[in-house]
Amino acid sequence: MNKRLAFLFALAGGAAVGNLYWSQPLLDFIARDLQTGTAHAGWLVTATQVGYAIGVLLFVPLGDMLNRRILVPIALLCAAAALLASAVAPTFAVLLVTLSLVGLTTISGQILVPLAGDLADDGNRGRIVGTVVSGILIGILVSRTVSGLVAGAAGWRAIYFAAAGLAVVLAVLLWIAIPTLPARATMRYPALIGSVFAIVRRERTVRWNLVLGGTSFAVFTMFWTALTFLLSAPPFSFPVSIIGLFGLVGLAGAAAAQRVGRLSDRGLGLPTIGGAWALILVAFVVAGIGQRSVAVIIVAILLLDVAIQGHNITVQSRMFLIDPQARSRLNTAFVTNNFIWGAVGSGLASFLWTQGGWTAVMVAAAALSGFALTVWFIIRRSALRLPHER
Repeated sequence: MNKRLAFLFALAGGAAVGNLYWSQPLLDFIARDLQTGTAHAGWLVTATQVGYAIGVLLFVPLGDMLNRRILVPIALLCAAAALLASAVAPTFAVLLVTLSLVGLTTISGQILVPLAGDLADDGNRGRIVGTVVSGILIGILVSRTVSGLVAGAAGWRAIYFAAAGLAVVLAVLLWIAIPTLPARATMRYPALIGSVFAIVRRERTVRWNLVLGGTSFAVFTMFWTALTFLLSAPPFSFPVSIIGLFGLVGLAGAAAAQRVGRLSDRGLGLPTIGGAWALILVAFVVAGIGQRSVAVIIVAILLLDVAIQGHNITVQSRMFLIDPQARSRLNTAFVTNNFIWGAVGSGLASFLWTQGGWTAVMVAAAALSGFALTVWFIIRRSALRLPHER
C-alpha cells in the first residue's frame, strides 16, 4: 500500500461520498426551482442517505467475496448513471427517486476502506485507514463548497453532470490501479448478507461501536442540515455560493483526523473516543449560544468536525481489529448503521427546525451527545475493550 495508491483511494472515496451531499447547501435553491418548501427539500438528504445505507448493506459485503478491481469500477459507473438522471430530473418527486439511486450506487468508497486495511501492514493500518477515511471526510466537507460555487455559477443541475463525468474517470483509474487479491469468503450471497448480522449478534464490541458511530453521524447530519436552513434565512440570507464555503472550515477536522489513526495504532482508541464526545458536546453548546454570529458558528464547526472525524476514524479502526477476515462485512455494518442514523438525523433536523428552529436542533444534538458519553463511560468501565487498548 504505497502513498500514491492511498492518495488515489482517498480521492476516489471522497469523490464518491461527496455525491451524497451535493444537495445539502442547495436545499433552498432546489426548493425554489422545483416549487417546494425548504424544510420539505431537506428530505432529499434523507432519501440519499437511506439509499446509501441500503446500497452499503447489499453491495459492500461483496468486497469479501468478489474481485474488487472489477467491483469498484462497476459501482462507479452505476453511480454515474444515477447522477445523470438526477441532473435532468424534471420534478421534486423524480429528484427524490434519482437521489435515492445515487445513494444506492455510490458505495465504492466503502469498498475501498476495508481494501486499504487489507493492503496495509499491522503497524500502519490505523494510519492508512485514517488517510483513506480522511479523503472520504474531506469529500463530505468539500462537496458542500463545490456544489455551492458551481450552483451559484451554473445552476444546481451542473454539479450532477460534473460528478457523473468524474465518476467515469475514477472508474478507469481504479480499474488500472487496484491489485487483484484472493477472495476471503466463499459463500452464497444470502449467506454473505446474513453473516453481516451474525457478526453484529456475536460481537458485543461491534454493537457498542455501532451505537457510538451511529449517534455521531446523527448529530453530524442534524448540524449540517440545520446549518443550511440557518444561513439561508434572516438575518444571514446567504446565497448558496457562500453557504457552501462553510464546508471548508471543516477541513481542519479532516486533517486532524488523519493523525488520530496513529493513536488507535498505539492502543489509545477508547480515550480518544471519550475526548471526542466531550468536544462534540462543547461544540453544540457553542453553536446554540452563538446562532447569530458567523464567527461563533465557525468556531463550532471547527470543534465539531475535528471531534467527529477523529471519532469516526477511531471507531472504524477498532471495528477492523475485531475480525480481519471480515473487514468488508464489518465496514458494511458500521456504514449502514451510520447512514440509517444519519437519515434519522437529517429528518429530525427538518422536523425540529419547523418546531423550534436552530435552538431546538442544537438542544436535541447536545442531548444525544450526552447519551453517547454515557455509552462511552459504560464501555470504559466494562470488559469491552479490545486486547491492545489501554
